[in-house]
Amino acid sequence: MTTIFDLPSVSPTARRDDLSPAIPGLEPALARRKALRVPTLAEPQIARHYTKLSRMNYGVDDGLYPLGSCTMKYNPKLHEQLVAMPEFADVHPGTPPRLAQGTLAALHRMSVLLAAIAGLPAVTLQPSAGAHGELTGMFLMKRFFETRGEKERNTIILTDSAHGTNPASAALAGFRVLELKSLSDGTVDVDALTNVLDEHTAGIMLTVPNTLGLFEPRIREVTARVHEAGGLCYFDGANLNSYIGRARPGDMGADVFHFNLHKTLSTPHGGGGPGSGPVAVAEHLEPFLPVPRIDFDGERYGLDWSPDQTIGSVHPYFGNVGVILKAFAYLLRLGDQGLAEVSAYACLHANYLQHRLKDVYKLPYDRLCKHEFVLSGEGVAEGVTTTDIAKRLIDFGFHPPTVYFPLIVHQALMIEPTETETKESLDAFADAMVAIAKEAANHPERLHEAPISTPVRRLDQTQAAREPILRHPFET
Repeated sequence: MTTIFDLPSVSPTARRDDLSPAIPGLEPALARRKALRVPTLAEPQIARHYTKLSRMNYGVDDGLYPLGSCTMKYNPKLHEQLVAMPEFADVHPGTPPRLAQGTLAALHRMSVLLAAIAGLPAVTLQPSAGAHGELTGMFLMKRFFETRGEKERNTIILTDSAHGTNPASAALAGFRVLELKSLSDGTVDVDALTNVLDEHTAGIMLTVPNTLGLFEPRIREVTARVHEAGGLCYFDGANLNSYIGRARPGDMGADVFHFNLHKTLSTPHGGGGPGSGPVAVAEHLEPFLPVPRIDFDGERYGLDWSPDQTIGSVHPYFGNVGVILKAFAYLLRLGDQGLAEVSAYACLHANYLQHRLKDVYKLPYDRLCKHEFVLSGEGVAEGVTTTDIAKRLIDFGFHPPTVYFPLIVHQALMIEPTETETKESLDAFADAMVAIAKEAANHPERLHEAPISTPVRRLDQTQAAREPILRHPFET
């Protein structure tokens, strides 16, 4: 019997054109004929290389990540360990339900919890991100009107303070998008809304609170007007952490609501994913939810493919299960009181930073905010832009906030400190912003040259997008 120790040895540095199979029984057609074009390096060199790369990056474990609207906050490491358990990680998506009862039980329970948080009766876990949830919601609304014979309802109303992906999601689902200008205080103009409601109105998409970090004081009036006109109300849940545990979208009149588990419920976010965007719906939209649905007969969990009015599947199997399970663990750890504390701290931190910075930078909407607020780089100093401020923040050791969005604020700086930061980190960020404002007035060239402490300087972003360099220099 041949063992691995009996096989012919090949030097790790060998470079041969002929790599005929050295393992007995291996089909010649399966053998590589030329050596892989990879560098031959010792383990310490490789370890040092990747350690160096990791130090060149910036993430939530390094410091404050104040991206407004696209929340980046601390992700508990315990949750990573939980989903790595073989009882979860090794379950194949195609495993028969009778052999995956534990995973199905967790997913079913998660659906129940999310429904309770939303104040709506039914949830699908399938969508893999917030925008995917939006698109799913638009398909649900479209199917609703098709089954009622109201195909003329083809218009979705959006405010100019809506989340950036909303108009794209509505358009992709085949709706016409109608933009509604906000009032001078950044909220919905209810009179203007009333004037555009007609027999073509399919509904309204609202980001609650909006992307200015402002809650709509007349939200119940807005949803009532749309419902009276025969339309439906979609709530974008990207900003749920500002009121989770304190208010429910369903109670405000939402017919459809999507969660961003990778924002609100502290699971990894960014770098292309994975994300998770479950959708909760009112009773009249439940028949159209994606399949399969997880059901429970009192003894076993199973999969239900039977609903004949469903929009079909929007993601293979059940969505990004690992992300869902991390969010499930987060909910179980916090409970009702913990969720209320999340929203309390999210709003407290944002208002604290807003107060510290509003006399240094222009604050277009000087109001009590929720989880985020928007400053403007306009007027800080002659010739200094929001880009200059953001780039200089990198030299101070901070990731910049969202810039140039929302579009209704010129030179926008959209800041969300999240609920997981300490007062010390908030003060350090505020101190850096104040210092940059002083530099802008006295030494603007420093901002124009920033960043100066990074591996690469300010890039031509257009060229970087069109001609990205995706190979390491040692690759040829």
